[in-house]
Amino acid sequence: MSRRGIGIDFGTTNSAAAVFDGAALRLVDLEEASPIMPSATYIDRDLQTRTGLDAVERYVADNTGRQVELVPEVIGEAALALTGDPGGRAAPQLLVQKVYGAPALDSGLRGRLFHGTKRLLGNADIRRLSVFDHPFRLVALITPILLRIVRAFGVGGEDANAACVGHPVHFEGRGAHRDALALARLGEACHYAGIGRCRMVPEPIAAAVGFLHERPDAGDRVLTVDFGGGTLDFSILGRVDAGSGFRVMSTHGVALGGDHIDRCIFRELLFPLLGEGERWRRRGAAREIETRFPFEDYEEFLLNWPVTYLLNQNRYTTPVQSCIETGGPARHKFRRLRELIQQNLGYLVFQAIKGFKAELSAEPEAVLDIPEIDVEVRMTRPEFERLIAAPLRDVERAVDATLEGAGMTAADFDIVLRTGGSSQIPAVRRILDERFPGRVVEHDPFTSVAAGLAIADYYDLPELSEDSAHGIFG
Repeated sequence: MSRRGIGIDFGTTNSAAAVFDGAALRLVDLEEASPIMPSATYIDRDLQTRTGLDAVERYVADNTGRQVELVPEVIGEAALALTGDPGGRAAPQLLVQKVYGAPALDSGLRGRLFHGTKRLLGNADIRRLSVFDHPFRLVALITPILLRIVRAFGVGGEDANAACVGHPVHFEGRGAHRDALALARLGEACHYAGIGRCRMVPEPIAAAVGFLHERPDAGDRVLTVDFGGGTLDFSILGRVDAGSGFRVMSTHGVALGGDHIDRCIFRELLFPLLGEGERWRRRGAAREIETRFPFEDYEEFLLNWPVTYLLNQNRYTTPVQSCIETGGPARHKFRRLRELIQQNLGYLVFQAIKGFKAELSAEPEAVLDIPEIDVEVRMTRPEFERLIAAPLRDVERAVDATLEGAGMTAADFDIVLRTGGSSQIPAVRRILDERFPGRVVEHDPFTSVAAGLAIADYYDLPELSEDSAHGIFG
């Protein structure tokens, strides 16, 4: 069989894969007629696993309209020795009782969804996660995703035993060894998925490889800005002296991605429409009590859609229902909140936000339309940019830190590659265009990393890391 290069872009939010045979590049359909697959794993009570969009849809269906009831977890046993009679004729008896913790187990839970598990790989404190009383290592939670990707290539085991797999410049987490730990875990998962020889390549470098394969005559210095779902990553490649190849000069990365912007939109735009800041009136023993509605108790559940269903407990739904029954001008806000909770609409809401964000990237104004909770908000692009001002400032600071860390200025670059879904936001494009006028090029926002990884694998390029000794296409 002819030589082929395989590239796997295992992303925080979505994953993609590509094959390169030296002439043609092919994106692999990981979902039906789509090369983009959610990086999600769903494990049911029988420990059967689903991945991708199937995992998300199963999670949504299993938790829509379901009342959550948490029961206490057995955390140990206590033994009490009961003495016999004073004469010692009867032996002591041992009374053993179970010790229960606070209510924490969802007795009606049909399955666990894990989405964005890549964010946890660099956290040394997280070794295992409990799934229906079975401890699962993080490696076991991401292996099914990688296994599905490998199988999607439609090749035999001997042909899929080598691949280039992407990773962020720096994984999320704390500690000096988080990157080494995350790479070890990711490499182990690749091994279990059948990738015997797995080379890890930073994602912005992979994107640059794909571009330079098409444009080997690019300028002497290339800056790649990869703004994806979970991270904002940079790489700087410089031409090798007296040659046509390039070497990696510098990299930089921060934990800022499209998911962070989505949560910012949810918080700033939707929280006030769901009851944030409203008052809660209810009858006490002797008089009516009025306090601020405890919306902060709901926030983290709303911002993390895989656990939004946990709000469907009496402790959360009773205050919402009380605000609806009390009446007043805010009752429609709490009706929205009730519908979002009862119908488990968190995933649908975030998909609507992503579509809204994409439309504002192409049009001067857009409508956030979520009929399921009676939300229709029209917004112009300048209003949107004011809404996400804080993340945009973080982007500017990250660009400045990249240049400062490399000891370079904006004038030192001939080409600036802009890739990743979040790089399509007009305000992000403007930040780059203003710093690097006339030199910014868009490069396959959603598939450039997978493509570059496949090309790197085909040519068996040397280690692609900062200050690597060999040139790329040298």
